[in-house]
Amino acid sequence: MRTDQPKMIYLKDYQAPEYLIDETHLTFELFEDHSLVHAQLVMRRNPARGAGLPPLVLDGQQLELLSVSLADQPLSVDDYQLDDSHLTLHPTSASFTLDTSVKIHPESNTALEGLYKSSGMFCTQCEAEGFRKITYYLDRPDVMSKFTTTVVAEQHSYPVLLSNGNPIASGPGEDGRHWATWEDPFMKPAYLFALVAGDLWCVEDSFRTQSGRDVALRIYVEPENIDKCQHAMNSLKKSMRWDEETYGREYDLDIFMIVAVNDFNMGAMENKGLNIFNSSAVLARAETATDAAHQRVEAIVAHEYFHNWSGNRVTCRDWFQLSLKEGFTVFRDAGFSADMNSATVKRIQDVAYLRTHQFAEDAGPMAHAVRPESFIEISNFYTLTVYEKGSEVVGMIHTLLGAEGFRKGSDLYFERHDGQAVTCDDFVKAMEDANGVDLTQFKRWYSQAGTPRLAVSESYDAAAKTYSLTFRQSCPQTPDKVEKLPFVIPVALGLLDSTGADMALRLAGEAAAQGSSRVLSVTEAEQTFTFVDIAEHPLPSLLRGFSAPVKLSFPYNRDQLMFLMQHDSDGFNRWDAGQQLSVQVLQELIAQHQQGRALVMDERLVVALGTVLADDSLDQAMVAEMLSLPGEAYLTEISEVADVEAIHAAREFARQQLADSLFDALWKRYQANRQVSKATAYVAESEHFARRALQNIALSYLMLTHKPEVLAAAIEQFDSADNMTERLTALAVLVNSPFEAEKAKALEVFAENFKDNALVMDQWFSVQAGSPLPGGLERVKALMQHPAFNIKNPNKVRALVGAFAGQNLINFHAADGSGYRFLADLVIQLNGFNPQIASRQLAPLTRWRKYDSARQALMKGELERIRASGELSSDVFEVVSKSLA
Repeated sequence: MRTDQPKMIYLKDYQAPEYLIDETHLTFELFEDHSLVHAQLVMRRNPARGAGLPPLVLDGQQLELLSVSLADQPLSVDDYQLDDSHLTLHPTSASFTLDTSVKIHPESNTALEGLYKSSGMFCTQCEAEGFRKITYYLDRPDVMSKFTTTVVAEQHSYPVLLSNGNPIASGPGEDGRHWATWEDPFMKPAYLFALVAGDLWCVEDSFRTQSGRDVALRIYVEPENIDKCQHAMNSLKKSMRWDEETYGREYDLDIFMIVAVNDFNMGAMENKGLNIFNSSAVLARAETATDAAHQRVEAIVAHEYFHNWSGNRVTCRDWFQLSLKEGFTVFRDAGFSADMNSATVKRIQDVAYLRTHQFAEDAGPMAHAVRPESFIEISNFYTLTVYEKGSEVVGMIHTLLGAEGFRKGSDLYFERHDGQAVTCDDFVKAMEDANGVDLTQFKRWYSQAGTPRLAVSESYDAAAKTYSLTFRQSCPQTPDKVEKLPFVIPVALGLLDSTGADMALRLAGEAAAQGSSRVLSVTEAEQTFTFVDIAEHPLPSLLRGFSAPVKLSFPYNRDQLMFLMQHDSDGFNRWDAGQQLSVQVLQELIAQHQQGRALVMDERLVVALGTVLADDSLDQAMVAEMLSLPGEAYLTEISEVADVEAIHAAREFARQQLADSLFDALWKRYQANRQVSKATAYVAESEHFARRALQNIALSYLMLTHKPEVLAAAIEQFDSADNMTERLTALAVLVNSPFEAEKAKALEVFAENFKDNALVMDQWFSVQAGSPLPGGLERVKALMQHPAFNIKNPNKVRALVGAFAGQNLINFHAADGSGYRFLADLVIQLNGFNPQIASRQLAPLTRWRKYDSARQALMKGELERIRASGELSSDVFEVVSKSLA
C-alpha cells in the first residue's frame, strides 16, 4: 500500500535484463503459520548488455530475508542493499550461483498473488508480478529459466504436491512430512511458475498425440467436486485434438494437469503443465451449471491449453506486449468454440460483448491501445482491449491473409520464436514474411487507442450500371491525445438484389467478377470503391461477420433492415440488421419518454421478430439471439448522454409489446421445446443448448404477460427441471415477476437445495442482484449478510456486487447516488486486502462522462472520496486518478 504517487512505467524505456537466470532450483517448506522458500539461481551476465558487472537488482515484496549467499559465500547485511521492493547485490564474476532463503506467509495472503492458501490448499498466482512475493528474482517475462521445484509438506493434510513439468522424485520426510520434486525441461519466465499442495482428488484420462505419444491428463479438485470434472476433461481432449489439426501444435510434456481453486482473482492461469483454475471455470454438470457455464468451461479450458504454444513456448518480452499472447489465444479459443458449437451464434455473442463493454472501455478514461505505451499497475491492463480487441486485430490479419496464409504465418511464428520472449511486431513480421505482404500500416491497430468510426455512403448509376460505396474513417480522441492516422479496415461485404440474392461482385478495372462476398481493404481517410455490371440498385450488406471492430454507419431505413433480416446470406448480418432495427425503434421510444408522450412502438419490429419466430428452418440458437433486444448497457454506450430512466422504460415497454403481440407464437415454441426437454436427458451439445436457449427466452417474454398458465409453466419448470439452465431461468423470471409468494418460495427452495454448493449460490446471488425491480440496493445489502456471502472470495464479489453495479443499471444509477456510495465504500474496503478485485469493481464509476450533470457530480464525488480515503494500492490509484484526470 502507498500514499505517495506510484511510478509510471513506459514502453519506450524498455531495456533487456542485465543478467539472465539459466537454472532455478526451488525448495518450499510449507507450514501452517509460515512457509520457507530456498532458491538457488544459476546466473550469468547478459551478453546482449555488454561488458562490466553492474549491480544485480532482484524484485521482492513482503519477504523476510533469512540468508543470502553469492558464489557459495554467505553475505552479511553490509554486502547487499535491501528495501521494500528490491534486493541489490554486487556480483564479482560474469557467471555465478545465488542462494537465498526467505520466510513468507501464504496463510494470511488475502491479495491472492504469489503463494497463498485457499480452502486449506496452497496454490500460486504469479502473473503478472506475483513471483516476487515468493522469492527474490528477476520477475520479468523476458528472463526465462529451467525450473526444478521440491515441495515439502505434512503428508496427512497435503498428500498431493504439484509443480510445473514432469515428476522426477518423491518420498517420505521426517515428522509425518513428505516431499516431491518436479522438473520442467522448458525455459519459462517466473510468471508461469505454479505450485499446489492439498488434499485433492483426481480425475484421470490420457491423450495420444498425433505423433503417437501418450500424455497423462489429470484434473485435481476437492473431494466433494469429483463428480463435476468430466465436462472439463472432455473439453481438454477436444482442445488438444483441435490444436493439432488446426495449428499443427502438439503437447510437449508427459503430463497435463488442471487444479480447481475456490479463491482466484481471474478465470484461470496457463502455468506450464499445471493450469490453476478458478473453480467456476472447471466444475460443470447438468444439475449445477448452466449451458452458458458449460460453454464457458469448454472455452476457458481451451484458452489455457492453447497458451501452451501461444504464451508459454513463445511468450511476451514485456507486459506491454500482453496481447501477443492473450489476443492471439482469445482468437484461437474463439475459433475452437465456433467449431464446437454454432459459428454464427458464437460470433454474435462475441461481438455483442465487444460492442457493449470494450467499446465502452475505448470511450472511457482507461482507454488504451492494444499495446499500451505506459501503465502504473500491470494488473489493470488485463482488459477487454488487450484480450477481446486484441483478438479482433488477429482476426483482421486472418481476414486479410485468408485461412491458408494465416496458418503459414502462425507456423513461421512458432518455428522462428520457439523458446523466446518476443513482441507484437515479431508476430506481425512472421505473418508478413510468410505471405510476402506489408502490414506496416496495419500495425496502427496495436498502437492507436479508440474505436474507429466508418461512415458509408452509396451512389448508383442506372445507365452505366455502376454502384459506388464511399468509406470515411475517423477515430475519436482518447486520453493519450495522440492524433489518429488511418487504419487498415477490412470490410467484408455483399450486394443484395431485389429478391435478396447475392450479386456477382466485379470492381472497376477487374476482368471478371470475384465471387458474391468479398473483402475490401479501406486504408485511407476517404476511399471509394465502384462495382460494375450492377443491373439494379442493390442493398449493401456491410461488415459481414463483423470483419473489423469499428462503429459502422449506413443510412438504412427500417424496411431495408427488415429485408436484410429476412434475406442476408450472412447470418451475423441478419442478426445485426435486427439489432439496428431494434435500436432505431428503442431510440424512438426513449425520445417519446423524454418528451412525456405516450409510448407507441413501430409495428415493424413486431412483424420482423414474428417472422423470425415462425421460421422453423432457422437455428434455434439464432432465433433466440435475434429475439434478444439490445441491452441497457449497449443503449447506454451508444448514447451521447445516457438517460437511465428513459432507456429502462423504453426497453421494458418494447419487451412488453413483443410479449403481448407474439404471445401465441412464443407459447407454441416454449411448449414444444419444454416437452422435448422433459423427454430428453441433458446433453451439453450445441443442438440442445439451442433448444433450451429459445425455450428460456420465450419464457422470459411470456412471463411479462402475468398470465396464470405462464406462471404455472414457470413453477413447473423450476420444480421439475433436471438441469440448472432451465431451473435458473425459471427462478429469474419468478424473481422479476410481481408474484411475491411464488418468488419467495422459489428463492427459499433454491437456497436450501444448493446451500452447500458455492458456485450455485453465486448464481442465486446474481439473479437477485440483477433484478431491476425497485429496492435493488437494499436487496444487495441484505444479501451481503447472508452466510453464503464472503467478501474475501472474488467470485462472491463479482456475483453480487458486480452483477448489481454492472447489470442492474436502473437501480445502481439511482438519482440519489446511493448506488455510487455503496460501490465506493466497497472499493475502499476491498483495497485493503485485494487491490486487483477492488480496481476491477471500479469500472462502472469510471464511465461518469456518459451521464447527466447531476449523476456526473455524484460519481466524481465518490471517485474523489476513494482517492482521499488513505493508503491506496497502485491498482486502485491508477484507475481513480485516470478517471478523474
